[in-house]
Amino acid sequence: MKNFTGFLLLQFSIFSFAFSQSSITATQKDRLVDGHPAWIIRGNIYEVNIRQYTPEGTLKAFAKHLDRLKAMGVQTLWFMPLNPISKVDRKGSLGSYYAVSDYTSVNPEFGTMKDWIDLVNEIHGKGMKVIIDWVPNHTGADNHWLIEHPDFFVKDSTGKAAIAKDWSDTRQLDYNNSVMEDSMIAAMKFWLLNSNIDGFRCDVAWNVPGSFWRKCISQLRDIKNVFMLAEGDNAYLPESGFDAVYPWSMFHKMEEVAKGERPAIALDSVLKINVSTYPANTIQMYFTSNHDENSWNKADYGSFPGKSHAPFAVFTQTMVGGVPLIYSGQEEPVLRPLQFFEKDPIVFGKFGRAKFYKTLLELRKANPALSTNASFRKINTGNEKAIYAFVREKGTHKVLVILNLSDKEQNISIKDKTLLGNPYNVLIGKKESLTDKPRKIEAWGYMIYDYKP
Repeated sequence: MKNFTGFLLLQFSIFSFAFSQSSITATQKDRLVDGHPAWIIRGNIYEVNIRQYTPEGTLKAFAKHLDRLKAMGVQTLWFMPLNPISKVDRKGSLGSYYAVSDYTSVNPEFGTMKDWIDLVNEIHGKGMKVIIDWVPNHTGADNHWLIEHPDFFVKDSTGKAAIAKDWSDTRQLDYNNSVMEDSMIAAMKFWLLNSNIDGFRCDVAWNVPGSFWRKCISQLRDIKNVFMLAEGDNAYLPESGFDAVYPWSMFHKMEEVAKGERPAIALDSVLKINVSTYPANTIQMYFTSNHDENSWNKADYGSFPGKSHAPFAVFTQTMVGGVPLIYSGQEEPVLRPLQFFEKDPIVFGKFGRAKFYKTLLELRKANPALSTNASFRKINTGNEKAIYAFVREKGTHKVLVILNLSDKEQNISIKDKTLLGNPYNVLIGKKESLTDKPRKIEAWGYMIYDYKP
């Protein structure tokens, strides 16, 4: 087994040498802020569902959207898994992205490795970043490791490779096997060295031990200061080296508020728990939808329907300690579930939310007050059961956000004298006089003021 791992690492290093010498060295010393790559501190993430993004469903076809996404303000592109998909126990006709048959190949449905490297180079050339989805918890049901290295897998009662959780198209990897761990890390290095990606979003990270993540992330960062996003909300994940985690508690609380089941002020309870749970400077990736929530749980078209989506989207873009996510098609918007195992292309053309997102993304990029490490303080502008208002500050920069998280018009007034004056109303694009006199905010309304120094 040790000989196999050495051979695998050697092959990766040979394949990687020419590319890594010219590309990785120049970028591996990216500046860090609070232990994170500096570029993510006021960055954002856009999740790319290649299969559904275009009628072709290829990397080359997606490249035609890069200029549009850059113009909208997108910074970091997260690509759902690029690997070939297992055919054994496949779900639907195309299968799940997350049933990987080969960790070091590109799904031919999407194109070739050259297509991928060309796309990454083009993305970098536009000043954007790239992270890829990685599936370390399990493989697909015909991954070549099942034949070549059956000891890499947990066994069921019959001695066969066990199914991971209740996902019948997968097989559970065994993290008591150190050779398997080394092989997994080698596969991740393969993508880092050969295509100069900027990080990984790690699927089911919560079911992989912290000892592996500490070893893995350390080795990856010996090559480059990668951004690491964990699908999970466990404290051990940032403690093991991840930059960002999923804010599941906040997302579900947002859904409850949107349904009128909980008051707006209930969001504060999650913030308090986060402060006591996670290491300082842990990043939360806030969202109103992603591939799972869209396909299985009706987000955002069901979770935050109609006008209710906008104030919660503003919340995700401006919340303390957060980096916002936009899922494929939310800018259109796509108001239906995208099929997970079949071809179901997004039809772009209206871009009804593009201007809205552009305004938010550009504000985040331009204003240090929306940095992940900028301060946060709540303010009371009226009925706290409906109104959620707060100030973000960094140095001389300040942003005021007022959200009506209810389906009724509300009265508000600003009593904090430091917020009165003539700040810039981000949404109407000009300065506005703010006084302490009462005013109204429409149902699901939102206000953003930039106090430019």
